[in-house]
Formats: sequence, structure tokens, C-alpha cells
Amino acid sequence: MRHGCKVNHLSRTHAHRVAMLSNMATSLIMHKRIETTVAKAKALRVYVEPLISRSKEDSTHNRRIVFSYLHSKEAVNELFREVSQKVANRPGGYTRILKTGIRHGDNSEMAIIELVDYNENMLKDTTKKAAKSTRRSRAKKAEAAPAVEAPVAEAEAPKAE
Repeated sequence: MRHGCKVNHLSRTHAHRVAMLSNMATSLIMHKRIETTVAKAKALRVYVEPLISRSKEDSTHNRRIVFSYLHSKEAVNELFREVSQKVANRPGGYTRILKTGIRHGDNSEMAIIELVDYNENMLKDTTKKAAKSTRRSRAKKAEAAPAVEAPVAEAEAPKAE
């Protein structure tokens, strides 16, 4: 029984799972966005976020530990040079999983996993959404009612004199 075991084995042996996650993490770091299944994306997030946290402090020890997970010099250099500078102020949550629907071949749920600070489209949309207001605001109705009554009162005032 699997009481308390929270690791998703992804129907693979340990060696196959570790190799697959290492390759996926390398691809994510190099390309900033990859498409995979939802289960693999969730497993990859748990695998890659501690590596990104470790890359914030550039030391030989941290580079060696990250290299033991990734097995790619290019990915380690990319992580410690560019990615770590973009996420320097972020306290966590370096990846985003966007569900894209199902794969027609086997009906599995597909997702895009991406590094949060590299999606310029999402960063632009946050400023536009902050200015948008709802259509059903009671404050707007309350403001509209006195505005109609005020000109009528001013129009009657000069006639009284």
C-alpha cells in the first residue's frame, strides 16, 4: 500500500523516471516552455523548482549539485546566468502550468509548463486586467442618480430670483 507516499511514479522505473525528469528539466531551462502531459508537468515542477532556487546563489557547490540533476553543462550555465537573474526577487513559484486540453491519440490531458518570468504576454496582460472594472457596480448607479438631479436644481434656482 502507498500510505503517505506522495511521489508520482508515472508508470516508470526509478532510473527511467529520473532520466526523463532530467531531460525535461534541461529542455524547460533551455527553451523556457515545453508541452507535456499534466502528470509529467506536475512531477517536473517538483523536480525543477528546487534547482532554480539553488541557482540564486552562484557557487561551485550549487553548480555541482544542479549538474548532478541535469547532466548538461549548457543547461547549468543557462540556469545560473540568465534564469537566476530573472527570478532573483521571486520567493518561489518559478513555473506555471497551463492546461491545453486533451491529446487525441490517447485522450490524456496535455499542458504547457513554462518559466513564469519569461512569458511576456502574461506580464503585459496583468497591467490591462488591473484597470478593468465590472459592469454591475452599485457605485456607478449611485453616482449617476445625483448627476441627473443636479442640473435640474440649478436650472430652477435662477428662475426663483
